[in-house]
Amino acid sequence: MSTLRHVLEAIKFEHTVFALPFAYSAMVLAAGGWPGWSTVIWVTLAMAGARTCAMAANRVIDREIDARNPRTAGRHLPRGILRAGALRGLAAAGAVLMFVAAWMLNPLCLALAPLALAFLVGYSYTKRFTWTSHWILGFTDGIAAAAGWIAVRGRFDPPAFLLWFAVTVWIAGFDLIYACQDLEVDRAQGLHSVPARFGIAPALALARVNHALTALALGAVGWMEGLGLLYWAGWLAVVGLFVYEHSLVTPRDLSKIDIAFFNVNGYIAVIMLLAVVTGLWR
Repeated sequence: MSTLRHVLEAIKFEHTVFALPFAYSAMVLAAGGWPGWSTVIWVTLAMAGARTCAMAANRVIDREIDARNPRTAGRHLPRGILRAGALRGLAAAGAVLMFVAAWMLNPLCLALAPLALAFLVGYSYTKRFTWTSHWILGFTDGIAAAAGWIAVRGRFDPPAFLLWFAVTVWIAGFDLIYACQDLEVDRAQGLHSVPARFGIAPALALARVNHALTALALGAVGWMEGLGLLYWAGWLAVVGLFVYEHSLVTPRDLSKIDIAFFNVNGYIAVIMLLAVVTGLWR
């Protein structure tokens, strides 16, 4: 049980709350309601496998970088609490689970699974050579929304791309905020991020732009799908949370980054799922 607890802590299992609700939202929209237990179960397993693979691989790939960063030096691999080989095995198991689930869903899901895997593992390397890594991470998480759609329809449709874009800029936006706390460490290690390249104020300004784009994209989804008033009530709540999130951090005060990063964005994901489900009651 102790080992399991360490593993769940290492892969930040609780952060599943970010992408999984958008996979469910896409699934519900694509089905026009309840998509059926089989689809829900296999999408859930695919998401669990994908995220386990991504986070376990990230911890292995970044273990030396983490060891040199005071904020992350206490993670499990730098401290020797877990072994790199164990997390490699966990990443492989997650990938296998994702492929099995994709196979059980439909041929397009299975055909696209190798591309998803490339992003799930590859995004961890991107901060070594490009400050666009925030958007690559967002694009990778956005795969969840597109996957939820094609799991039901077996094809891409315009709302799937809108949801993918919404998640991309949403994740990029709060990753820009989160990266501000590592500015000096990233510069010292030669790592690339918007804060390290351009400074904290431009990074926070770009985060606001990204979240404005998120709100516009989610509004476009509601309009395109003809969702009801309860969807728009949820959308307004999300806009309010974005405003609150950006009020928590300034170039002179980053002390509330953890609240902005996890708490607020966790609420946003769950509220959007509830908005989609209730918005179908036109």
